[in-house]
Amino acid sequence: MSSILHRRITAPLVFMTIAGLALAGCSSSSDGGSSNKGPGDAGKADGVVTIYGTIADTEAQLLEQSWAGWEKKNKINIKYESSKEFEAQISIRAQGGKAPDLAIFPQPGLLGDLASRDFVQPAPKAVAANAKKYWSKDWSAYATTGGTLYGAPLMASVKGYVWYSPKQFAAWGVQVPKTWDEMLTLTKTIQEKTGKAPWCAGFGSDAASGWPGTDWVEDLVLRQAGPATYDNWVSHKTKFTDPAIKKAFDSVGEILLNPKYVNAGLGDVKSINATPFGDVARVVGDGTCAMTHQASFFDGFLSDPKNGNAKVGPDADVWAFLTPPIKAGGGQAVTGGGEIVAAFSNDADTQKVQEYLSSPEWANSRVKLGGVISANNGLDPKNASSPILEDAIKVLTDPKTTFRFDASDLMPGVVGTGSFFKGMVDWVNGTPTDQVVKTIDASWPSN
Repeated sequence: MSSILHRRITAPLVFMTIAGLALAGCSSSSDGGSSNKGPGDAGKADGVVTIYGTIADTEAQLLEQSWAGWEKKNKINIKYESSKEFEAQISIRAQGGKAPDLAIFPQPGLLGDLASRDFVQPAPKAVAANAKKYWSKDWSAYATTGGTLYGAPLMASVKGYVWYSPKQFAAWGVQVPKTWDEMLTLTKTIQEKTGKAPWCAGFGSDAASGWPGTDWVEDLVLRQAGPATYDNWVSHKTKFTDPAIKKAFDSVGEILLNPKYVNAGLGDVKSINATPFGDVARVVGDGTCAMTHQASFFDGFLSDPKNGNAKVGPDADVWAFLTPPIKAGGGQAVTGGGEIVAAFSNDADTQKVQEYLSSPEWANSRVKLGGVISANNGLDPKNASSPILEDAIKVLTDPKTTFRFDASDLMPGVVGTGSFFKGMVDWVNGTPTDQVVKTIDASWPSN
């Protein structure tokens, strides 16, 4: 399971302030380190740089392997520490004067909160230059608060893939849809040809049950209403009860709430909540289910022997296309997640490590080791460890792609990973859209 996925299914512990929520509307400063904001001089170059983050276990070992050669060459010892309580502990450490030199933030809102309170150093000029050269404005915006850039992105994930069997599509005489309406027509055609439900879904994820449903809604809000409405929704300028958000729910409902269309190989509509999200890989891999909606990490579940060891690729057992836009043509709009590296110290060694982690050299080094991707446009897609990750890299680094960070990760925790998650579960269980969105709105913090 990827670290990005792990964070997706564990609720953030820290409330994200409005300063953090408005990140998508910010632009990075032109000079990065020249800002007079931030905590001032901190730390002294001593050949050791500490990094704190959520990346653990095998992925932590790969992270350390990715910079091992650079460490030796530059004579800097990078000491990495992981924690499942990062979201709470990083604030405690910062306020207590015991912050690490660098931190890998999984939520832009948390970084924005600490930056707005002057705990985080503005990005050095070299990091700002890398962000400008190798990262899109959308990505840089998530590391920006109050017009100041505080860090650079690290790894990434792409959400909104629709997984299917190329052989089945060929046998049924159907094509990959180019618009949302074509996907609805495709769904109806497969149901009529087979007499079975074409889609399957699983919202089960213990305390975080419901998050796969939020991904669906986020995809539709971005595609139907556009990035401006999406950004306003994240900051609650646009309420859940707004017609644009309700339309996204109801559009998803045309598939997920239709008993003719779900839940292939798993049960009825309500079985979506009872099905662990990873278990869907089995019925997709063996062809029982024609389509499912899940992020780029899903190929790992499909290829897992316990799920049938399906092969993933354009001509293999399972392949994927992105949830199509409302209208054909133009660039793609996608949602996803990732991390941002920001500094609490500004000594020369820390700045050098932060610059390296924002570079294509590091991105290629880590991606070659497998299992992850980056949106760094200096990354060679051929270094990806699977065809779907290679495709995801191309999507992320395409200048025509409009990217937005997962909305529930940007909203206050009580909403994004609280009432929004629960609302999706209630919605599948039969609670009307109007009631669900009103309940979510009512949970939004007043300040």
